Amino acid sequence: MLGNILITGGASGLGRATVEAVAKAGGRPLVVDVRRPEGDVDFVQADLADRERAERAVRELADRAGGLDGVVTAAGIDACGRLEDVPADAWERVIRVNLLGTASVVRAALPYLEGGGRVVTVASTLGLRALSDATAYCSAKFGVVGFTRALAAELAGRVGVTLLVPGGMRTPFFDDRDEKYKPGPEAGLNPPEDVAATVVFALSQPPGCEIRELVVCPSTETSWP
Repeated sequence: MLGNILITGGASGLGRATVEAVAKAGGRPLVVDVRRPEGDVDFVQADLADRERAERAVRELADRAGGLDGVVTAAGIDACGRLEDVPADAWERVIRVNLLGTASVVRAALPYLEGGGRVVTVASTLGLRALSDATAYCSAKFGVVGFTRALAAELAGRVGVTLLVPGGMRTPFFDDRDEKYKPGPEAGLNPPEDVAATVVFALSQPPGCEIRELVVCPSTETSWP
């Protein structure tokens, strides 16, 4: 049994697939998102760019469920384009949601996780390899990689920490982009359900066994290695 698993971004994409995978594995998904997820799932609306609201959402869900056994930070946004072309507010919002939102959620959840809980953060292959026209996203995801590795060292023996590095997935993440920033038909994107299965794998490890890092990408992923 996975217990109570808080999932950010649980209304769509990898987050939604993780909600379904956690429920299928016998866990209770608890969702924080800006949009209401489909189905009957515990949910609190919050914009992760608002630290205080994100922290309140975590506490509300944890208290409602009687505690937390795990956290998965799957929420993420992007703002494609050259640095001089992306409005500063849009650029900085990517950092606030993807990086600072991840830290805020984990910070708020830690009091509920002490003594055996688990954290799975979601970075990206673009947190390991930089591309042009992706300075905001790369900055945020490189930050998630560093944050998670430092967090794992800080919480060793107390809370399990896994860094998930996914490649491209067939999700609505790309829908609002300009055509030149969308994956082409030849891109062999992974189903988010396959990646969500690895999240459940990390959450399901026995005490004392840590899956520190997982890279899960299509076999033809262009941003890996």
